[in-house]
Amino acid sequence: MRNLYTLCYIETENCYLMLHRVKKENDINKDKWIGVGGHFESDESPEECLLREVREETGLALTSYKLRGIITFCTDIAPTEYIFLYTADGYEGTLTECDEGNLEWVEKSKVYQLPVWEGDKIFFRLLDEGREFFSLKMCYEGDKLVEAALDGRELPCQGDSM
Repeated sequence: MRNLYTLCYIETENCYLMLHRVKKENDINKDKWIGVGGHFESDESPEECLLREVREETGLALTSYKLRGIITFCTDIAPTEYIFLYTADGYEGTLTECDEGNLEWVEKSKVYQLPVWEGDKIFFRLLDEGREFFSLKMCYEGDKLVEAALDGRELPCQGDSM
């Protein structure tokens, strides 16, 4: 179950809750800004993993969430990951500290200026456009996006021109 993951972007007032990954050793996401989530435990459904990981990393209990896409994340330095991407617009509780990094509400328009994976900009655009559901494959050599495909169709890999 180590290569199945959830990733969630909690939304409020035109912001996403982002995790700046600065605390964990040997982290493929070191210094990047990502959503919250993590790997499946034995026999978990995607929703069970989502709810558990969000509570563990943020202290929040999601009350409204939606599966938005499936991401295939390939890299030359780690096994391929399959990620269930969610957005959430309802939650209860108080935000707590995360042992993997710093949590911060970031305006959606400013997400593109943060150090994020290049391919994440593709799914942020899809979310901004209101795309209901998508399958996105992103392959990297180091931090460089070398292949991207949306719903099985290849996308050009030229930075922000995607």
